[in-house]
Amino acid sequence: MTTMNTLVCLEPKQMAYQTRNKPQPAAGEALLKIISAGICGTDIHAWGGNQPFFSYPRVLGHELCGEVVELGEGVSGWKVGQRAAVIPYLSCEQCSACLSGKTNCCENISVIGVHQDGGFCDYLSVPVKNLLSAEGIDPDAAALVEPFAISAHAVRRAAPEPGSNLLVVGAGPIGLGVAAIAHASGANVVVADTSEFRRQHVEQNLKLVALDAAAEDFPQQLRNQFNGQLPSTVIDATGNAAAMNGAVRLMAHGGTLVFVGLHKGDIQIPDPEFHKKETTLMGSRNATRQDFERVASLMADGKITAEMMLNQRFEFAALAEIFEQQVINNRGLIKGVIRF
Repeated sequence: MTTMNTLVCLEPKQMAYQTRNKPQPAAGEALLKIISAGICGTDIHAWGGNQPFFSYPRVLGHELCGEVVELGEGVSGWKVGQRAAVIPYLSCEQCSACLSGKTNCCENISVIGVHQDGGFCDYLSVPVKNLLSAEGIDPDAAALVEPFAISAHAVRRAAPEPGSNLLVVGAGPIGLGVAAIAHASGANVVVADTSEFRRQHVEQNLKLVALDAAAEDFPQQLRNQFNGQLPSTVIDATGNAAAMNGAVRLMAHGGTLVFVGLHKGDIQIPDPEFHKKETTLMGSRNATRQDFERVASLMADGKITAEMMLNQRFEFAALAEIFEQQVINNRGLIKGVIRF
């Protein structure tokens, strides 16, 4: 049987290459030759031993682009040679969330590269229902369809009106995607982050205003960007408790607050502020096929690009030896893509 190279997270802070058998596509699956893969915060947390409900050893990687090289029995609509992005969420299709179309928050969800082995390897077999055509999309961008889709889902949850004012708190990859997609949807977007480096990235690559969230006069600066008003929509992508606790103070009366960043503890929202503004509060998790298709369409139209999020590239063959230094401890890394 043909073998392949696989990068395995053996235990926290230990990664190594292993030779494994090249998989065979089961019925309803396609075998992908991986072309590119994004590095997610989930991968970083898994490496550090900080990912909940996680078991080792695990092959990481869920932001994936590949070429179809073999088809399993009963597959139609796909052919060898096509480029595809992976929708890594395997939903049960039987729970109440799935039956109501909310497969993104399936009660029994299994995520490729998290709950089961992922795409930091040469080949991966994936159900074709979890593939999205990436024809005409650059492989680096196609690897980022998944994080952009998470951003697109948050924007869809918020449902900002064209011309409305929207604040994105946090200029990490998901926040950058939220800002780009909200702007492409017609909202007036301002981004807030405490990092000058990330604010510069926003201004240079998204052409949007970026404010220092730690500035003493930040609330007034925010109002100045929106003709004296606070934004009607705030989307928090920080996962930071202090930022999330204070986000309701940055929102206009009658507005909407969406938490897409995840904090692994409790948050405490000031209830008087929450109530007097008649706040609409939402969580946003993962994405649905609708969000993936929206991202692919925006990429094809040139309205969002890889460079809005991506700032470093790595080679798969060298990743194990550089992962700690150039990924984990790299303060200049916003989003990285691995090339195979």
